[in-house]
Amino acid sequence: MAGTDWRNQTTFLLLGFSDVQELQILHFVVFLVIYLAALVGNLLIFMAIAFDHHLHTPMYFFLMNLSILDLGSISVTVPKSMANSLMNTKSISYAGCVAQVFFLFFLLGADFSLLTIMAYDRYVAICQPLHYDTMMNSRACVQMAASAWISGILYSVLHTGNTFALTFCGGNMVDQFFCEISQLLKLSCSDSYLSEVGVLAFSMCLVLGCFVFIIVSYVQIFKSVLRIPSEQGRHKAFSTCLPHLTVVSLVVCTGAFAYLKPTSSSPSALDLVVAVLYSVLPQIMNPIIYSLRNKEMKAALRRLTGCR
Repeated sequence: MAGTDWRNQTTFLLLGFSDVQELQILHFVVFLVIYLAALVGNLLIFMAIAFDHHLHTPMYFFLMNLSILDLGSISVTVPKSMANSLMNTKSISYAGCVAQVFFLFFLLGADFSLLTIMAYDRYVAICQPLHYDTMMNSRACVQMAASAWISGILYSVLHTGNTFALTFCGGNMVDQFFCEISQLLKLSCSDSYLSEVGVLAFSMCLVLGCFVFIIVSYVQIFKSVLRIPSEQGRHKAFSTCLPHLTVVSLVVCTGAFAYLKPTSSSPSALDLVVAVLYSVLPQIMNPIIYSLRNKEMKAALRRLTGCR
């Protein structure tokens, strides 16, 4: 129905993982396990930091914010997909689609901003340890965390407003299991999507700038670590950076793979897998990475759960 303004429609149709009922149930079960694992993992991290005074430091304060953002971002996409599989439907309301785009970009944008701030925290801790308490005092930490959340909101408002100001004349079938902007752009008129493409290009420049900042920070960190005379001191300094560096690598690699791969004109299994990788995998892996590689976090989790 070319030429139809689909903004008058009340629903979009999301891509299902399968039309076979048994596979839909399997998808529901797999996503339920993934979601519960992310829920439990991120809540444990949050509670361990909130209730253990040993972890009331800037690094763990930012990690607690990261857990909240990860829990929120996976909650935007996975429950709706699970509900659709369970009820054998593909629909999502227009308002629901707008909400998915807004909250996903808000949370993912704030997430990456926070990872950039955490790189700065590690830089100050290792490269300027004598000034750490002054530069990373509680007020500064709250201001930096607030700036990450606010930047996420502004980033999301820009994308959401720009996307849904478009005229959709290519139908209402979104070839993804959630409302993904790249798929929504395929439904827009050919002469109306260029503004959002420009916004996406601008966003990529911002992300690249943050990534360069993280890289430069770690170059300075590694230089400082290599100057530490004792091997034990070098290992301790590096061990505080490794979880963050692993999380950044995971986020950047999955995001780059998702957005730099060639776009296909028809839905494919690869598109679904890639979407799961960047919208689900980091959120479930982050608690595992931080709890496995951090002795203080493992000790706090043991105290929280009563395990010895």
